[in-house]
Amino acid sequence: MEQADLFEAASASTPFVAGVDEAGRGPLAGPVFTAAVILNPERPIAGLADSKTLTAARRERLAVEIREHALAWCIASASVEEIDSLNILQATMLAMRRACEGLSTVPVQALIDGNRIPKGLACPAQAIVKGDSKVAAISAASILAKTARDADCGVLHGLYPQYAFDQHKGYGTVLHMERLRLYGPCPAHRRSFAPVRRLLEREGS
Repeated sequence: MEQADLFEAASASTPFVAGVDEAGRGPLAGPVFTAAVILNPERPIAGLADSKTLTAARRERLAVEIREHALAWCIASASVEEIDSLNILQATMLAMRRACEGLSTVPVQALIDGNRIPKGLACPAQAIVKGDSKVAAISAASILAKTARDADCGVLHGLYPQYAFDQHKGYGTVLHMERLRLYGPCPAHRRSFAPVRRLLEREGS
């Protein structure tokens, strides 16, 4: 059995195993979002996959199914202020811990996408590189985190329409950088991130 198959089998057969993933570590603006999901083996969800490989419409449909069929799920975040204070890695670990703590059922194990495990979890945990494409529960968590972050970008667009957050989702695209240079950073921008920090330094010089 391949390692990925072993992870999948364990996740499917053992109740109360949580998958945990994040969305939004790379963008220049907005919170980082995380989710933790305990799937129900008796209510399987077809089509779960790494959220980055799915269309936006497919992610939204699956997010509804996950919330309806999972044994437990929780979406959490770390704010822009926490990102700037702690750094993005530690803010992501904080948000992952919040997602696990917010589950209505305490998992017997947490499977974390990536190569790091948040400190202070209430259960044993294992990090799985590219887990969002190997473990259904992590795929489900990636979908909830991604759709929550996309919804937040819609809110940011309503607050700051001049930045076009609905188009670039906060990533450092050509469009976003043009708007940043034109309008300067807004309160939603991560001031500790180099492109934003450089603009602030130029403004202050």
